[in-house]
Amino acid sequence: MSILKIVQEVLMKFASALPNVIGAIVILVIGWLIAKIISKALQKVFETIKIDRFGDKLNETEFATKANFKVKVSTFLSKLIYYVFMLVVVMMATDVLGMPVVSSMVSDLISYLPRLLSAIVLFVLGIYLAEFIKNIVLAACTALAIPSAKIIATFVFYLIFLTLTISAMAQASIDTALITSNLTVILGGVILAFSIGYGFASRDTMANFIASFYSKNKVKVGDLVSIDGSSGKVIAMDSISLTLQAEGKIIIIPLKKLTSEKVEIYSNERQLK
Repeated sequence: MSILKIVQEVLMKFASALPNVIGAIVILVIGWLIAKIISKALQKVFETIKIDRFGDKLNETEFATKANFKVKVSTFLSKLIYYVFMLVVVMMATDVLGMPVVSSMVSDLISYLPRLLSAIVLFVLGIYLAEFIKNIVLAACTALAIPSAKIIATFVFYLIFLTLTISAMAQASIDTALITSNLTVILGGVILAFSIGYGFASRDTMANFIASFYSKNKVKVGDLVSIDGSSGKVIAMDSISLTLQAEGKIIIIPLKKLTSEKVEIYSNERQLK
């Protein structure tokens, strides 16, 4: 075959494909312009209806603050719509070029997007839920004067957060079997170690708390009492201790003393003397 004939065949193939190439380029350019216009317009609409306030709540969470990331919902949604539109445009352009394999890949990606979006929504809701429960646990532990309240609340947060993150990954069709099995073993060990360590560390506090439950109707603020050799007037009482006002000093006594020591309650100061 002569070189001239080879060149002629190449030129003929190029000439036959040229209309399709031009058509694909036109589709890409027009599609890109339309996607830009739609994205800009929708961002203005989202900003007008103040949709960013939902992102502001997420940005205020402790997790988002520590991770140093901020979400602007209007920008996220407008960009998402832009890229989805561009994927459709690319699929149309590849169809014109006669590239079924590429077109099929883009089509599969578009079909996958709903699962990805639902996974993102589940992840965000997981952060909200974990933060909400963390605040409840922190408030409850603080009210009960339980030591290391912040550590307990943080542990609960990450337990819920990791659970929902794995659920979000599964929703996104990511195989989480290995992660789940390893995480179960790790969390089981951490919970066991934490429970044993915290049980030893807080046994005095729990003893005081239980004593306050059983003795709260026996000793009141204003009573004159004698406990374990210390005498005075009860001026304050919380879930773990009571405070006595003696002559020239303040005495703080753990509430467990109410059940382990002899307690004398006087009706007036003359009996105390």
